Amino acid sequence: MFGHFQLRTRTNHLGIRSLRFSQSKHHKFLSKIPILEHACTRRGTLPNGELPLPSGQFTRTIQQAIKVMSSPKTLSKSEIQASIPHRDPFLWLDEVTELTDSRIVARKHISADLPVFQGHYPDFPVLPGVLQCEAAFQAGAVLIAQLVPTGSDEVPVVTRLNNVQFRKMVRPGDTLELEIELTERVSNAFFLKGKVSVDGKVTVRLEFACSAAKPE
Repeated sequence: MFGHFQLRTRTNHLGIRSLRFSQSKHHKFLSKIPILEHACTRRGTLPNGELPLPSGQFTRTIQQAIKVMSSPKTLSKSEIQASIPHRDPFLWLDEVTELTDSRIVARKHISADLPVFQGHYPDFPVLPGVLQCEAAFQAGAVLIAQLVPTGSDEVPVVTRLNNVQFRKMVRPGDTLELEIELTERVSNAFFLKGKVSVDGKVTVRLEFACSAAKPE
């Protein structure tokens, strides 16, 4: 499984092996596997998303698929915005550098011209700890978005915040590195833990839980 993408194998009664896709929009995934991209361009898939493959290509294709599916993903800012509803000036993620089914690593550069520094504090600008937590929450929301069905009108909400430790101040010009791990899932509740760092030094550690809510 790769995000919402699933790849299954099947052998028919004639012994012909094929790959079956679980969703129709698989072109981005296929582009990472040359054999599949070439085969789909040349022959196309069957209506059910199934692609027959010659026996000589089957093993190599499966090996490439496993490698692609196990490799961490990265996301640009536009891809982050496609995953969560947050927008500037309250989007606290610039990029995702690593994304698996249970872990995300993201970054946010703290610019000196952020409006928050006009009041916190004019003579000694410091990023509030609650905004570091918010950045961690948003990273968690991106992680969760990879695990739940798309097309929902629900929005991510934090339901619990525990064991928060503020270790170091964050100043203008710093870059936050956010590492969030999914530790447990119970139905539609997600339990996570993480840390925020600057130049390898931890600024915040926290544990939190998220769920999804429909706007009223």
